[in-house]
Amino acid sequence: MVLGGTTAAVSGGLGRPQSTAARTPPPEAPPMLDEPAAQPAPTPGPPASRPKLRARDRAERDRTGRAPAGSRSTRDAMGQAGVRIPAGGSGKFVVTAPPGNSADHAAGAGELTYTVEIEEGLPFAPTVTARTIDRILDDDRGWATVAGRTFHQVAEAGELRMLIATPETTDVLCAPLRTNGEVSCRNGDLVVLNARRWAFGTDDYQDAVPMYRTYLVNHEVGHAIGYAHADCPGPGERAPVMQQQTYGLDGCRRNPWPNVG
Repeated sequence: MVLGGTTAAVSGGLGRPQSTAARTPPPEAPPMLDEPAAQPAPTPGPPASRPKLRARDRAERDRTGRAPAGSRSTRDAMGQAGVRIPAGGSGKFVVTAPPGNSADHAAGAGELTYTVEIEEGLPFAPTVTARTIDRILDDDRGWATVAGRTFHQVAEAGELRMLIATPETTDVLCAPLRTNGEVSCRNGDLVVLNARRWAFGTDDYQDAVPMYRTYLVNHEVGHAIGYAHADCPGPGERAPVMQQQTYGLDGCRRNPWPNVG
């Protein structure tokens, strides 16, 4: 059930959510996707009109021919606690009110503001989800320590929009990059987190979904502040947060934080 908040409708074209106020864009960087070589895709229509993909085409392949870890898992159809993630949604998002007296907050140097928005119909409590994202971005193991960037949740006109979207809406918002209903992306001022991954993680994180969520937020926000993908430094070492851990660990140990010290 969706509680409170305001909604922003997905517009036509690339399907970006309508903006009701001017935003200051984050530092320029190309849109990044959790796959190594995204290819341009035809501009998709609204989520409701998108054709369903064949089973063998549902996951984009990386350079070794692997699909994202867990992409064919039965968890995608029925969650570990009976949670269901619909393939598509309305394309409208509920904006979660920030905690505390956000209006009295004094922005510091290097700070980015953001909204937390959940697509209607998804089974995630808005307040709990926003608190989770806030704690991840405020942690000493995060980008504040590594890159000197801090983050502050606002009710509107954020410089970044943290969107949790159904797989089909993720495809629309990430275009022209391909997500094929399986992975997440950062596209302009949008940080689009695939609800399937938020709910179920991947095979490498199937026993630690909260840890995967931490990785997912830090990875995509890392792209938003200018960081590119990284490789596993060696067997048994901790995976860099900018490694594409959704596709597998390549011999590294899982790690959701930018600061691996």
